[in-house]
Amino acid sequence: MTQFTLIPACSAAIPTDPFIGQHLIDGAWVGSADGAVFERHSPAHGDLVSRSARGGKDDTARAIAAARHAFDAGDWASSQGAARARILLKTADLIDENRERIAVLETLESGKPIAQARAEIEGAADLWRYAAALARTLHGDSHNSLGPDMLGMVLKEPVGVVSLITPWNFPFLIISQKLPFALAAGCTAVVKPSEMTPSTTVILGQLLQQAGLPDGVVNIVLGYGDPVGALMTGDERVDMVSFTGSTAVGKQIVRTAAGTLKKVSLELGGKNPQVIFPDADLEATADAIVFGVYFNAGECCNSGSRIIVHEDVATALTEMVVEMSRKVPFGDPLDPRTKVGAIISPEHQAKIAAYVGDAETAGAQVVLGGEPLAIDGLAGQFYAPTILTGVTPDMAIATEEVFGPVLSVLTFRTMDEAISLANSASYGLSAGIWSRDVHTCLEFSRKVRAGTVWTNTWMDGFAEMPFGGVKQSGQGRELGRYGIEEFLEVKSVQMRIGDTRPRWVA
Repeated sequence: MTQFTLIPACSAAIPTDPFIGQHLIDGAWVGSADGAVFERHSPAHGDLVSRSARGGKDDTARAIAAARHAFDAGDWASSQGAARARILLKTADLIDENRERIAVLETLESGKPIAQARAEIEGAADLWRYAAALARTLHGDSHNSLGPDMLGMVLKEPVGVVSLITPWNFPFLIISQKLPFALAAGCTAVVKPSEMTPSTTVILGQLLQQAGLPDGVVNIVLGYGDPVGALMTGDERVDMVSFTGSTAVGKQIVRTAAGTLKKVSLELGGKNPQVIFPDADLEATADAIVFGVYFNAGECCNSGSRIIVHEDVATALTEMVVEMSRKVPFGDPLDPRTKVGAIISPEHQAKIAAYVGDAETAGAQVVLGGEPLAIDGLAGQFYAPTILTGVTPDMAIATEEVFGPVLSVLTFRTMDEAISLANSASYGLSAGIWSRDVHTCLEFSRKVRAGTVWTNTWMDGFAEMPFGGVKQSGQGRELGRYGIEEFLEVKSVQMRIGDTRPRWVA
């Protein structure tokens, strides 16, 4: 009998014909200029899922030109906030109407569970509605305290053409954290989804057209970071880049964008700690830990991939986490019972295994998992829920992003030691604290270096709350009112009233 809860291949039908994806350039769906295509197979089932146009330099240049023209010569940037909001709200309604279609395709391309995909598409629609509200409430400031003959105004204007580059782990949700806010601000956009999950972004482009978005305001180029992403980052006609992905690629984007000094917003990696004090509700903590590390197979920048637990409760808590981990259903992502699906690619699965192997060599103990899983009837790649104890701060697995269902357990005795361990990684995306003492929670929240801190919970999210990191987890913020501010420039207007200016020359 296996020590894990496994869901075999289910009877859900996989489409026999692949989804065909094309570029959206200036309102037209087109193939690549050179005719190139690329294919995506399901990481869980091995079946061909999609065949997409593979963008090149010419395709990318045409998309950038279309976005530039739509911003400079079109009406979108100067349109009423109410008009932009209507299109965003219509898009949200269309997302709801197409939720199942989007969720199935996202499950097939990414390997995530269908129940999770459905929830993410629902959450994405909410983001479009929230951004619509921001479009109508956007405003600048006025200053009438500059003297009787002066009036000052602060205008907020769209930054211009933005390049939006999104990853494979949450393809529809993350574009919905960027694009509606950019559109609400009055920007035009060029979008590049990951080559591993291109198709749901294509569907979004179709829905935007149905919602009445003017041609050229949103352009989509499918393909690889080289050349598509590189051109979107370096072209002088682009005013801003918003990127979600690895820290290594984020650094390269900053270097490329420096040539034109364009604005850059980055949401990058994380090695997110949860610190557990002896007075914590251990059962609730264990459940949140299990959720935090296995959600999306750990392929999540907010993954709670390391816990820093007080020595007095470390053994008891670890045993609870191990037992709960055995009960989490891993398997066919098309089965609604599944909570953890496939790993995105064989190469990524090998990377996860290498981290675990290196940690064992360095002295850590694998108390659960540590190996690939074989799922009946499925040809794809799966990795077992894995827990390592005896992890020390000098090990790579303690400070580097594994991006898989792997939990590292470290221990502490004092608050200062816990803070030191929590801040020891080069990342600063999110952190958590578990204690019944509000003073403990507040002290940790103020001292930990992270963009988000959860107290007695993990990975709750709201459209109203800003999201982003510090240190090597990125720069800038998404969501909340800060999400639209990223796509705005501030302009000061100083007006003298009447002929009152003192003469400089007598």
